[in-house]
Amino acid sequence: MSDLVKIINDELFTTSIIISEQTNNTVHSVRELIKIHREHLEKFGVLSFEMRKPNKNSKGGRPQEIFYLNEPQTTLLLTFMRNSDIVIDFKVKLVQEFYKMRKSLEKIYSMRNTDVWVETRNNQRLARKDETDVIKKFVEYATNQGSESAIRYYSLITNMENKALFIIKDKFKNLKDVLTPRQLMNSMVCNEIVINALEDGMQQGMFYKDIFQLAKQRVETFASVMPKSQVPMIESIDNK
Repeated sequence: MSDLVKIINDELFTTSIIISEQTNNTVHSVRELIKIHREHLEKFGVLSFEMRKPNKNSKGGRPQEIFYLNEPQTTLLLTFMRNSDIVIDFKVKLVQEFYKMRKSLEKIYSMRNTDVWVETRNNQRLARKDETDVIKKFVEYATNQGSESAIRYYSLITNMENKALFIIKDKFKNLKDVLTPRQLMNSMVCNEIVINALEDGMQQGMFYKDIFQLAKQRVETFASVMPKSQVPMIESIDNK
């Protein structure tokens, strides 16, 4: 997907970091420009931000304040910058990327209306419920063996499966809602693999950490026979 525009909860944004990099301005100057014009920018939506730890190669250890701007906010902010060649070039690229990403979201919404997708998604929900029921038993099993944070296995197992199967650069309210039918089926296979691994491990009385590693190994073995697929996989949506 785009390196300039991000999908976050089904909406499109760019960031103050991207604007800084693409316009040859410092992160600090872009951040201050946003704060100066915050009142105007917020006429086009809530101005979201997060505090992010700097990269290992960055100097200093203080968290960075990163702003997320939608298309109107980004367009307005760029009008407050000197219209240099690099800023003009970035404006052009950004318009192109926002347009492309909007078309991508439209394709996702269209995919969700197909009978094949709806049926596959419903089947995946049932498979996930079965998996969740077994994870619940596994959490109790791990807690009885002394784990103080066994509840985290719900998210740990989900993240492990997604990492094995997909390349995910954006954030979605529910990842499964942007998967193609084929990706959903692969996810269902992983659900079944995890169910079997957890049940096998518990029946054998294995240590809970070893059971998780068993499930991870089996999922990664399955995933190794196919290349990781991009999410959202727009090319496949086009072919449906």
